[in-house]
Amino acid sequence: MKKSKLLLVSFLNSLGVLAYTSLVVFIMNNGEKLFGQKSPFLGGLAILMLFVLSAITTSSLVLGRPIYLYLQGLKSEAVKMLVYTVASLFIITALVLLSLFWLK
Repeated sequence: MKKSKLLLVSFLNSLGVLAYTSLVVFIMNNGEKLFGQKSPFLGGLAILMLFVLSAITTSSLVLGRPIYLYLQGLKSEAVKMLVYTVASLFIITALVLLSLFWLK
């Protein structure tokens, strides 16, 4: 697989993580408006289920394609894609943190 395609897919997966976590933050910030006041049990259950779903979703976006490539025998490409994805996530996280600093 070409380096440019590895970079593109890694970046798109990182953007997928950003989009998903943005959706989760939106739901958490507006949960009471969206769902109203619910029982503490159901609220806690919803948070924990969302946590499990988030772990599965983000790990699929970060690890799914590299594991697939590794199992197809493309070990070098798998490692490169994982490194590119982690680097993309680092850059996106740094940009979010810098925006917090600048917007205070």
